[in-house]
Amino acid sequence: MRRLALLTLALTLAVCGSAAARDPGRWTLAGWSSVSNNYWQGVSSAGPGQPLFFTGPVEGLHRTARNLRQTGSVGSVIPPSVKAVEGYNHVGDPGFQGGRVLLPLECYTPGGPNGGNTCGTGSIGVADPAMLGFEYYVKLDPAEIPKAMWVEAQGDLLWTSSGPDLLAYRASDVSAGNAAPGAAPIRAVRRLPGAVPPSGVTGAAIYRGRLLLAGTQGTTYQVWSVDTDTGARRLELELPRVQGEAEGLTQIPLLGGRLHFVVAPLAANPTFGPSVGMLHFATGRWARRGLRVTVRASRQSSRRPRVHARVTRRGVPVENAVVTVAGTRTTTNARGRATVRPSLAVPGTFAAMAHRGRRRGRSKFVRLGEAPAAAGPSRTTPAG
Repeated sequence: MRRLALLTLALTLAVCGSAAARDPGRWTLAGWSSVSNNYWQGVSSAGPGQPLFFTGPVEGLHRTARNLRQTGSVGSVIPPSVKAVEGYNHVGDPGFQGGRVLLPLECYTPGGPNGGNTCGTGSIGVADPAMLGFEYYVKLDPAEIPKAMWVEAQGDLLWTSSGPDLLAYRASDVSAGNAAPGAAPIRAVRRLPGAVPPSGVTGAAIYRGRLLLAGTQGTTYQVWSVDTDTGARRLELELPRVQGEAEGLTQIPLLGGRLHFVVAPLAANPTFGPSVGMLHFATGRWARRGLRVTVRASRQSSRRPRVHARVTRRGVPVENAVVTVAGTRTTTNARGRATVRPSLAVPGTFAAMAHRGRRRGRSKFVRLGEAPAAAGPSRTTPAG
């Protein structure tokens, strides 16, 4: 049964690797980490080499080191006083700006009125990255936006969405001086009408000056980028036939990827399960780009597995090819062989990525790392 499950997964990922006909090939799936179900909603980063911040499963806030080892956790970051006044019970995909964690706040009750949005307002909360303590929140004008599901910082602007439009607020307006409930809601300073992609937005990141937006159309998962000067958008990547729930997005060099997409296991047979999957994408095309990469793993169930890779071109071994697995790299010897020893704080499924000059190759995916001692709590209803 285990071999059958791995074969099924390999076939699914082969489809995902080649992607749908629309996929432009700007990104390649390098692997994914199996993280706690507490990290269900979203993710943001303080920058390269700095901590990451996850939200979920509903209103928790969690911090990890760059290897995804947890270093702090608060099960309910929304204070009871804020819940009593506003009704907020849900934190979406967070942002990070100016040394503070930004929390998009909303009300969500499955099956409730207005699509589950029971209070009709949204706010941006501010939390301390060191203690993960809630400091204050600033309400967004409900005439412009009925709830806040995500927030992403770009310079002095904070982006989110309302219906089909992208809205930007001044980061300086999210301040203690404008804190609710005493202060009036703040208003957006920019609006990009119709800029939200057809797949919607479940999370966002900034990469090379463009706003990247994750979303889904049925079982097709997409990331679009938007030029925030003009509102023009383009498709960045597409994965077909994914079972799960699309969530947050962030960009940072991490575990062999640059772009990271959180996918929750809300499906009978989740593609990236059994827990929340954090997908790691490398830039550019890697599959079948001139090099053939084969792998086998030893010490597969340890935190320091060994991945034995062989790189060839038309059957001839390739010497001095750079081989990377989960962000750890080495080079091949004269026989085209290399052993990579990644250090994994959480288990994951990764490919070996190889390049020499302009030629590239990607291996099959292999499961690596120790299983966690106990899984975090799971949810049975989707977020709003």
